[in-house]
Amino acid sequence: MNYQFDFHFLTGNFGALWEGLKVTLQLALVSNVVGLILGFGLCLLTLNRWFFIRWPAQLFIEFFRCTPALLQIVWFFYCLPMLFNVFIDPITMGVLALGLNLTAFNAEAYRAGVQAVPREHLDACVALGLRPWQRTLYVILPQAVRTALPVLMTNGISILQQSALVAIVAVADLMYVGKSIATEAYRPLETYSLIALIYFALSLPIAQLVQWLERRQDTALAR
Repeated sequence: MNYQFDFHFLTGNFGALWEGLKVTLQLALVSNVVGLILGFGLCLLTLNRWFFIRWPAQLFIEFFRCTPALLQIVWFFYCLPMLFNVFIDPITMGVLALGLNLTAFNAEAYRAGVQAVPREHLDACVALGLRPWQRTLYVILPQAVRTALPVLMTNGISILQQSALVAIVAVADLMYVGKSIATEAYRPLETYSLIALIYFALSLPIAQLVQWLERRQDTALAR
């Protein structure tokens, strides 16, 4: 291999990469907020005793889990405006596509957490006369989040990485900016290597925290 690496050309592009990184972080953070909030609501719908409420929620989950994220992003960007004559700015559209995708995966994580809540705790809620919303907010939600937290954080890492897919629809995130720089400078190895290191640096601390939480939960269960 005679290729000579040269990272010096990137020094003049740090400003552009920083702007792309801000878009990536914005997409990831807002999508996680959407996924965490809507995911729990969707989870409750899947556990509803009424079939006509439970079935659409389950269909939503299966659709987003069983179709490629790239296809979902392309559909939202190109098909949604054509069908409903709705035109939204690219970042908001990216958040919508990524957030709904994450909602489906988080709903399954929440459901496992809700089903792990001891039956005795629910019986105690009934004995204390708590209303359904009080039972959900003060008893079920905290325990479900605690149990599902490692999976929710892992899903958050995944959506950070999947946010790079919006580059295909010309959203100026880190991946899109990197692709433009690599094309202009004819230096794909250096550019994509740097981008990979940035994603790695963002994801590794969260992954380590997930492992720590899992070990802590295993220790608590072993007592």
